[in-house]
Amino acid sequence: MTEALAMLYAGLGPALEPANLLLCLAGVALGTLVGVLPGLGPVATIALLLPVTFALPPAGALIMLAGIYYGAQYGSSTTAILLRVPGEASGIVTAQEGHLLARAGRAGPALGIAALASLLGGLVAAVVLALLLAPLARFAIAFGPAETAALMLLGVAAAVALSPAPLLAAWALAALGALLGLVGTDVAGGRPRFTFGIPELADGIGFIPLAMGLFGVAELIRALESGGAARRTLPVGSPWPARREVAAATAPALRGSLIGSAIGLLPGASTLLAALAAQAAERGLFRRRGRWGQGEMAGVAAPEAANNAAAQTSFAPLLALGLPANATMAVLAGAMFLQGIAPGPAVVAERPDLVGAIILSMLVGNAMLVALNLPFVGLWAAVLRLPLRLLAAIVIVLSCGGLWASSGSVFDLWLLLGFALLGWALARARLDPTPLLIGFTLAAPFEEALRRALVLARGDWSVFLAEPASAALLAAAATVTALAAWMRCRPG
Repeated sequence: MTEALAMLYAGLGPALEPANLLLCLAGVALGTLVGVLPGLGPVATIALLLPVTFALPPAGALIMLAGIYYGAQYGSSTTAILLRVPGEASGIVTAQEGHLLARAGRAGPALGIAALASLLGGLVAAVVLALLLAPLARFAIAFGPAETAALMLLGVAAAVALSPAPLLAAWALAALGALLGLVGTDVAGGRPRFTFGIPELADGIGFIPLAMGLFGVAELIRALESGGAARRTLPVGSPWPARREVAAATAPALRGSLIGSAIGLLPGASTLLAALAAQAAERGLFRRRGRWGQGEMAGVAAPEAANNAAAQTSFAPLLALGLPANATMAVLAGAMFLQGIAPGPAVVAERPDLVGAIILSMLVGNAMLVALNLPFVGLWAAVLRLPLRLLAAIVIVLSCGGLWASSGSVFDLWLLLGFALLGWALARARLDPTPLLIGFTLAAPFEEALRRALVLARGDWSVFLAEPASAALLAAAATVTALAAWMRCRPG
């Protein structure tokens, strides 16, 4: 508790700086916008904004990018409830009961409950994050290179296991990402590696063109080729729920907050998994009363609280362990590297001001989101009538311009195009590119930890089994992979 308070106190000044407050507001507003618009999303948006972060201080950049992530969870509920077309994957769960409420003429109260439940989820998650970061960082600092390498392998295994792609395909994508991450100059030998005689690859493949292309531009291309026309929405009405509706939704929202906070701590977990778990818990309670499936506020409150809580506690594996829990965290890890900050336990120990500012900005950002969502819910509903194809075309042009302005390299633009086509092809094949991005992000630190472990062990590979913690982590990775294979192969 003392460590948490000290960290928050150190981050109080940066979090309340006017510039950072404006960046927080910009982040949550943009996150709400991309959550409202089906076809976009926080991963694509954060990837496209990576060039902008060069001009920002580390705290401001991370506060803004974090705001986009959890802001998108808020925005997704608008499309989920009004259209039954979620802007984010986790909105699928909210859509089930939320759209029934909208069709019954209660769209406004449903949107109000979604905003308030998300606020509760965000507050609970911020407290959990503050309390657990320091203990997790101490745990990770005690790791040697063998344990660190095994932990990273477990993180990749978890991401692969939770990927919707076939298991072998997901592992192949992770391996491809790792190979791409190893392109460049071998630090140990000083020789070019996988550069194929291309001088521009001597410094490796840039994270910005890869992330922007694979997630950002690829998603926009899909928006251009799919139905990007405006949609008709159900009438909203007043977003202020009645007291009895707030009272009835409080317990489900609290349960969803706790479930989401716990799931967000797991490497490889997602906001969709948190929302599904919260919905399953509430459905078990309400089914006995015969009310589920008829438009129940608990079916909005629980998943909305859970997905926002999971979005925020997913920062714990990244900041304390250096493990990106999902694609969004992998892009944020890249943003930290671009700022000269390596995610991991050293950040918590050496930069409590930065970590504390991020956590406090979540408290401020969630309050901003309620202020943006409740009074202006009609405005966000009107955004749905904008033609997405036009927006996507404009954003693609601006993104290419932003990449050119940040790097000044034509080669990076070609890389952007190549990865955009790869991301589009993977989407057409229904393969999730998240394992590729996580493999790319962890390739360099994994190689460093692996080499250090082998140097200390004089080339003896058995060091990974001789160390109890390393052996346990490798066993966990094997177990996760075996369970994923069993789940995919079992009938039904």
